[in-house]
Amino acid sequence: MHWAILSGIEGNLAAYEAVLENIQHQKQRVSALFVLGDFVGLKGDNQAVVERLRSPRPGELTPHMCKGWWENQCLSLNGLGGLPDAPELMAREGEYGARVLRKSLCRESVLWMRSLHFGYQKFDCLLTHGSTVSYADELTPETPAIRLCDRLIRADASRLFCGRSGLTFECEVFPNQLKSSVTTLDGPQEPVDHSKTPRRVIGVGSVGRTRGLATYTLYHRGSHRVTFQTVRYSRAKGFASSSTVKSRR
Repeated sequence: MHWAILSGIEGNLAAYEAVLENIQHQKQRVSALFVLGDFVGLKGDNQAVVERLRSPRPGELTPHMCKGWWENQCLSLNGLGGLPDAPELMAREGEYGARVLRKSLCRESVLWMRSLHFGYQKFDCLLTHGSTVSYADELTPETPAIRLCDRLIRADASRLFCGRSGLTFECEVFPNQLKSSVTTLDGPQEPVDHSKTPRRVIGVGSVGRTRGLATYTLYHRGSHRVTFQTVRYSRAKGFASSSTVKSRR
């Protein structure tokens, strides 16, 4: 009943190994592992991380993976998806960054990456990198409530788990009077009421963005309890972990 949900490995294999070890030492058994994109980046060993994700060791969970912003840029650079020549990446990292990312993975790994999902719909939960709008849609605790509602309603989900921001947070939205309507060729349709239950957006953290400090999320399906985990690690001294406090709005 417990899910481990993470994002943003960004080629940092040491951070991912530390998180896997932390998951194995949880008091409650974790039954599913979700990796919500951005497992590649510019600063680490992308090929090693991809190989590790694709080949879990005996006794480890097989991760459910979806594409993130960095994977989308990589596919674009290789002519396999997105906008040609990755203009978002070029604007952010320039030609040098594009060259580093293109050379960081073998062709077979890039083709495998193309087969990954945009996200996962599980029960009343949507798990994706950005949102239902795009990989680059960055939701944070400062995102306007009406925008959060829009993303949740688009997915028809009570809980949206996302990793684009790299932050750990939980925003609770109470749509007291919220209705949507659709106009088809036959004319306006009956409005749909979305104001019956509160909805939540959960930022799952970032495993590899900050060296020596990884964050990820545990979710208990039965109680809907969200717990943010912080893992401090180093190659020389191992790691230590602690639970962090939820942030709500």
